[in-house]
Amino acid sequence: MDPTVLIVEDEAAIVTMLRYNLEREGMNVVEAGDGDEALKIMAETHVDLVLLDWMLPVMSGIEVCRQIRRKPESRDLPVIMVTARGEEGDRIRGLDTGADDYVTKPFAIGELLARIRALLRRSGPAQPQGQLIYSDIEMDLAAHRVNRSGKAIHLGPTEFRLLRYFLEHPGRVFSREQLLNAVWGPNIYVETRTVDVHIRRLRKALNDVKGTRDVIRTVRAAGYALDDDAAA
Repeated sequence: MDPTVLIVEDEAAIVTMLRYNLEREGMNVVEAGDGDEALKIMAETHVDLVLLDWMLPVMSGIEVCRQIRRKPESRDLPVIMVTARGEEGDRIRGLDTGADDYVTKPFAIGELLARIRALLRRSGPAQPQGQLIYSDIEMDLAAHRVNRSGKAIHLGPTEFRLLRYFLEHPGRVFSREQLLNAVWGPNIYVETRTVDVHIRRLRKALNDVKGTRDVIRTVRAAGYALDDDAAA
């Protein structure tokens, strides 16, 4: 089935350009001109990915992203924020709010399409069946679920892939560049600072279980590792 992309954008020229290129890639496109309309569409229509502008009438893209992440039915929905706000602080805020990727205007359409394809591939159905277990963390690959000490952990698609990679290589230290290549893909340009943002988000989700320790070890000048002795 062809994927459906929701464009949340109030500039008609950008919407027209995006629709043309996405449909040429074989994707279905739905449009929303403001945040309220976007949330209504997502409640009524199956959407595989959202292209979300920050500067929207009625409700900002940041608030739309927050609401997407709050709802169980859309918690794992891939979101790419496409915005003219290109400062580092804006980028970090967008990623911290729940966006999986952040693209600044003006953008190269070829790069944006590559990011969309990569995110759709990564957020597709899990191929391998089975479980990954480390310490008190259990990942069900078939059901796309994570538990810690018996409590469900809700992760976005990028955090799920990060944790999976760590679970597949426990104790090994990975640099930010290695994590970018493994989780985002070698042909996708993402700033290394993005890794830190998603590591913080993963840590917060894992450490939200009372009585548990931080198992993500930061190795100064080296990177990160999944290590149960990290807080011992």
